[in-house]
Amino acid sequence: MKLSIMQPYFLPYLGYWQLIASSDTFVIYDDVNFIKGGWINRNRYLYQGQPKYFNITMSGASPNKKINEVGLMKDPRYNPGKKLLSTFQMAYQKAPMYRQILPLLEEVLLYETDVLAPYLEHSIRSICQYLELPARILISSQIKEKDCSLTGKDKVINICQCLGADTYINASGGRELYHQTDFQNAGIQLYFIEMEPIEYPQFGDPFVPGLSIVDVLMFNEREQVREMLKKYQLKP
Repeated sequence: MKLSIMQPYFLPYLGYWQLIASSDTFVIYDDVNFIKGGWINRNRYLYQGQPKYFNITMSGASPNKKINEVGLMKDPRYNPGKKLLSTFQMAYQKAPMYRQILPLLEEVLLYETDVLAPYLEHSIRSICQYLELPARILISSQIKEKDCSLTGKDKVINICQCLGADTYINASGGRELYHQTDFQNAGIQLYFIEMEPIEYPQFGDPFVPGLSIVDVLMFNEREQVREMLKKYQLKP
């Protein structure tokens, strides 16, 4: 069984979805520390031909807290999901798939919860459903069999063993963290996923790469996106 584990990111770039597509089981890593300045609560979209950041407003975020301990900012006068929806409407209203994708964004952005992790989980599940990705999605904090005292690579290997995975797939950025011998000693094959260069028509040249999945969905039909999800290589 091929397994991947990743922190829940907010509407992440295409490579995140390739990781899910490459796996039989995908574990949302919600019980590790929040990373300030990372991709957990923000990403980038296309605005007037330039990449621009968007984010979801949090409450109590700290590197000393687990991701599933971070809240969402709630204010009756200010709904961050509605504000972000308006931002996307303004930026992408002339995109070819705007009308088809808008209901999906409404479902994702207007989801009601006070906690960040379930909000991100819902967005990941919703987009996986739209893209018809068959991977089983599990939540790390809900895996009862795992050893909660472990950290780092030992925690990852333990999750693999608990779920019966014989193959672990990680993002290419994890080469400095994970080494073949550690996984081989546990009877697990380790691969790193590398995304092939992908371009698609946006509003005009030049192409702006590495944007949120929102940008990809706005400019491409579902089957086109599903083909993009296959454009990767698994390397030891």
